[in-house]
Amino acid sequence: MYAVLFTDSGLSVAEISSLFVVWAVTGIVLEVPSGVWADAVSRRLLLAGAPLLKGAGFALWVFAPSYWAFAAGFVLWGATSALQSGALEALVYEELEHENAADKYARIMGRARSCGFVAVMASTAAAGPAFAAGGYVALGIASVLACVAGAAIGLRFTEHNAAESGEEDGLGYFETLKAGLTEARESRSVRRLLLIIPALTAIWGALEEYDALLAIDTGVTVEAVPWLMLLLWAGVTAGGLLAPVGERMPGKVFAGTVAAAALALAAGALSGHPLGFVLLAAAYCAFQMATVVADARLQETISGPSRATVTSLAGLGTDLATVGVYGAYAAGSAFFANSAIYALFAVPYLGIAWWLGVNPAAGR
Repeated sequence: MYAVLFTDSGLSVAEISSLFVVWAVTGIVLEVPSGVWADAVSRRLLLAGAPLLKGAGFALWVFAPSYWAFAAGFVLWGATSALQSGALEALVYEELEHENAADKYARIMGRARSCGFVAVMASTAAAGPAFAAGGYVALGIASVLACVAGAAIGLRFTEHNAAESGEEDGLGYFETLKAGLTEARESRSVRRLLLIIPALTAIWGALEEYDALLAIDTGVTVEAVPWLMLLLWAGVTAGGLLAPVGERMPGKVFAGTVAAAALALAAGALSGHPLGFVLLAAAYCAFQMATVVADARLQETISGPSRATVTSLAGLGTDLATVGVYGAYAAGSAFFANSAIYALFAVPYLGIAWWLGVNPAAGR
């Protein structure tokens, strides 16, 4: 509901886009340093502390709503995302590897993310009644409490890496950074996946922030927006669960799935009807599946000690691409309706699908 909060606070689409840029730029600045920190210090502690920053940002939004409060909240949220990005994937993969179960990474991460999306769906379904009963204050308090709960859960992770256990062979900060950059430079497979992941992830990930505005354009009431968001989250949840299916897809079938998702994205947005969100949900389902599969391939490919650092490089690429999407969306909003902008952003996905089709091993 925060996009609607921004609109109700008097912000224009361009101003809202500028906030998203603040969010993304924060992630860009902190992405790789936080990944190195996760490898050199403790991934578990970063995962536990990060949600508290986001909770503080939500409190700012609700109790001191203004453009600058929104910007500060996004700085805190961007820091949260950077601290978690790379650290989570590296921790999960290496803990599975410790149990000789690394081949289950995509399935477990897909299911874990789907559990998170189910939680989002539940909160989204409750958002309408909660908003009607207590307005943005009720939504803000619930969001802060959820962040506190996330911090507590983060402390329950186990960790066996050298930094956390205090083993002498743990690398220092700059040695960890050098090792990660060296692997990204010298491994062709790693380099290829560091390009594929941002290409698959950035556009649909950025468009999600405008979904509420697109929903309002269909003529539904503000109270009905969460229900359309719920539908989209259902699609994303299904995509996480379908990650094992995506892993088994031949390269050309994988490419065809991305192309079909692009067409569904454009058709759903251009329909101008709430039912068009069914097509959007299908598109998000396919994009999420592709994202989880690409991440799994990257984790399988990384062989050095700086797993979180290398994974954070993919996050950095995604953040840079996301800023480009936000900027393009802001510029396009002066000339096109939201639906037309969504359709235009489907075009790059057709290009990605074509490239995956002629290079079927690229995403495998």
